[in-house]
This record gives sequence, structure tokens and C-alpha cells, in this order.
Amino acid sequence: MQINNDTAAIVTGGASGLGRAAATALAGVGIKVAIFDLNEEVGQQVAEELGGVFCKVNILDEDSVLQGFEKARAAHGQERVLVHCAMASKGGKTVGRDKENGGFKRMSTEDFAFSAEGILVASYRVASISALGMAELEPLEDGERGVITLTSSAAAQDGQIGQVAYGANKAGVNGLVLPMARDLMDLGIRVNSIMPGIFATPPMLSVPEKVLEVLAASVPFPKRLGKPEEFGSLALELVRNSYFNGQCLRLDGAIRMPPR
Repeated sequence: MQINNDTAAIVTGGASGLGRAAATALAGVGIKVAIFDLNEEVGQQVAEELGGVFCKVNILDEDSVLQGFEKARAAHGQERVLVHCAMASKGGKTVGRDKENGGFKRMSTEDFAFSAEGILVASYRVASISALGMAELEPLEDGERGVITLTSSAAAQDGQIGQVAYGANKAGVNGLVLPMARDLMDLGIRVNSIMPGIFATPPMLSVPEKVLEVLAASVPFPKRLGKPEEFGSLALELVRNSYFNGQCLRLDGAIRMPPR
């Protein structure tokens, strides 16, 4: 995509972790960035650092998302770039031992549905709303109007014990990519997903140091956790390189997750 000072982007989950890294990479080449997040204090700070705008958005609430898009577009114009990193999920085994009451218990349908709403449905929600606005833009080179990048996970292919909801719905995000890219091909809108492995995000860095060492050692090469800026770099490349379309890309140091 041709990038200039008028290019606008929306990054969900942009206040921290992978989203912040993506927002930083996009802003670094002059793209005007709007950050969607629930953390108002940190999100506002990051937006100011990047010369962008913060929108307090709950991705589980359609009205909240629509209001966020309205605010972002009022500030920067219609976005040509969407990077969706925000999510909400609950963990649990399909059936496991009930340590409190004895016997066994299953992950509730309600918890699974919450994860579906926070991962799969939210991905469709923000992508489709963004695409609807992109469709009205004047086309650039090759007839391109916009690019959507969704965040999946290595767990979409290597879901571990306790990740039945997370893994299934991240796999669902990958399942969106090709049919959505085909839906939007005549409008010149590209769709891809990134599947990060184990990254040094704030939640991950909160675990004990010994656990981090074991996780780093499990990566074939380089033997370390992924750096958020490496995710940001790929998110930017997916904007720049217009021949990336309909792709689900692993970014994981060649790790393949074991059952546990």
C-alpha cells in the first residue's frame, strides 16, 4: 500500500503489548493511529506519545465499537489500515477434575461462548465495520483501498491443554481470513492474520523467571521469547506489501507447542 501522511489506521488493544508495538510501528512511518482500548489512562498516554488519538472501546459491545470508529474517523478520516489485537477469553479444560467438590466438571458453555464473543465475533465485528468504511475510499495503486490484519495465535494450530476455547476461536480467526479476503477482493481490501507464538508481553512477563527460561528454551531459534516490536514489524510489512492477501502467518521462532 502507498503510505503517506494522510494514511490513517486503527489498532485495537493498542495500549500495551502487541497492539502497542503495532501502533508504534505504524506511527513510525507517518501513519495517523487511533488506539482502541479499555485502559483509558495508559491508552491516552500511548496515543499522545504517538501523536494519535485514543478511543475507549469495549470490543464486546457493538455500540462501543461503532462509537470508537466514529471518533477515530472524525480525528483522522477514514482508516485504510486496521490491526486488531484486542481480545477477551476464558480458559479451562473440556472436562477436568473438580478440586473443590470432587469428581469432574466441564468448561461451561457460557465460558466457551464468552471466548467466542471476545475472539471470533469481535474479530468479525471490527473487521466488517472497518471494511464498510474502506469500501467508500478512492482506490490507490492496484485498486487497493485498505488492509485488515487480525491477530490469531500459534494455539490456533497447536492448542494446548486448557486452551479449548482459546485455540478453537483463534483457529476461527484464521478461518475468517480467506473467505473475507474473497468477499472484499472486488473492493480492493486485503485481509491477513498473524499467529504469534510466545511473546514478551506484560502478562507473560509477570510469570516467574524460571518459567520464562523454560519457555524461551522451548523455542527452536532464536531461543527467546518474541519481541513485541517483531510483531509490529510484520504488521507494518503487511500494510506495505500489497501481495500479502488471504494469508495466516506464524511468527514463532519455529516453535510447535506441546500438549502442556
